[in-house]
Amino acid sequence: MRSSSLSAPSSSLLRRALVPLVATVALLGTAGASVAGAVEACGSVITAPLTRPVSADDPCPSTDPVVCRIRVLPMDEKVEAQRTRMRYHGLLDDMRRTEAAMREAGASDEEIARELVDMRNQAKEITRAGMSPEEVRILEERNIAKYGNPLGPTADQLHAKYGSWPQVIDASMRTSYAVDRELSLEYRPCPV
Repeated sequence: MRSSSLSAPSSSLLRRALVPLVATVALLGTAGASVAGAVEACGSVITAPLTRPVSADDPCPSTDPVVCRIRVLPMDEKVEAQRTRMRYHGLLDDMRRTEAAMREAGASDEEIARELVDMRNQAKEITRAGMSPEEVRILEERNIAKYGNPLGPTADQLHAKYGSWPQVIDASMRTSYAVDRELSLEYRPCPV
């Protein structure tokens, strides 16, 4: 009997001690999830559902032929184009890590710029491997017309255009806002 009279107050005391502890753990878990959510909000972020395809006869509001092509893609191809773009954004994050490592190793802005322009061109080749021949043709025609190179500008062309290697570095890690928007994406660089 003695044990039962002690267990009631002990049980109440235990509950009073555990409830705040459990609440604290729950709050910490929520805070941890919020911090994790904030960290995860980098790279490719889907901003909205993909828009339905439009008719090829509809006038395209963009001057970018890639955007015009995306607008008319069937939904399954749009989904694949979005996935490809997300992989491309991942490669941009790789470039940011490369820049940080090269800076730490003492590389010059020119060395970093040349490496990043090469990486960007390799990234284009990698992402285009998952595209249809028609999509690749459109991209390559645009780049040949604009830069004389199917993959885009060289480091020297970018240096001539921007006038400094730091600006070439910045340009090499940009993404097309118009293409990203058409694919309901936003690229947010991840911390290095």
